[in-house]
Amino acid sequence: MTGLFSSFDPTMSIFSIDMSLNWAAGLIVSLSLPQSYWLVNSQFSKGALNIMYSLKKELGAVLGVSELPGTSFMFINIFLFILFSNLMGLLPYIFTSTSHLSVTLVLALPLWLGSMMWSMVFQYNSLLAHLVPLGTPAVLMPVMVLIETVSSVIRPITLSIRLAANMVAGHLLLTLLGTQGPGLAGTALVSMILGLVLLLFLELAVACIQSYVFTILSSLYLGELMSTNFNMKNTK
Repeated sequence: MTGLFSSFDPTMSIFSIDMSLNWAAGLIVSLSLPQSYWLVNSQFSKGALNIMYSLKKELGAVLGVSELPGTSFMFINIFLFILFSNLMGLLPYIFTSTSHLSVTLVLALPLWLGSMMWSMVFQYNSLLAHLVPLGTPAVLMPVMVLIETVSSVIRPITLSIRLAANMVAGHLLLTLLGTQGPGLAGTALVSMILGLVLLLFLELAVACIQSYVFTILSSLYLGELMSTNFNMKNTK
């Protein structure tokens, strides 16, 4: 079982080489983002800009007119960080940071906690009104308040677990299938290699989808708490 979970260990050793700084591979993401300051626009940078523009439109539609300046770019940065971390985790001997709750919870909790504190300070009436859906009978109001409170509190936890669980599941499947290679030969070995290739493409899709889902859900949770009147007064 040590080999099975070794890809999630930031202090593992490979061929007697200490890899205690393997977790620092996630910092490579920061080196690839500001390339426009010293490089001429390439096809890669143009493609990245197109993705960011498309994502900004999506976030603008989610947040609506209540969006504060810079909110979309904050979520775009989160999307790019998660996407690059997920993709780099598919490379051999690279630590997958987004497979740990200590990383995903650090991303989800400040977003949720900041939006809740902001709502408590500036629009506590609207925040409390969200706990009781329109048309709820008076008898069911205490129950609905409890249910809505619990569903709101567990949002950062579900976001973190969803991202980490998807990353862990895919890596475990790749590891389990890859460990069967030494005992196979002929057609069975070819079939296993084809299965690994297909599973790797599936993991690439999951890495992109999960970063998008995390970003959109976080923006949806924030959009529910944003007040149009407060934002308009502070953006004039």
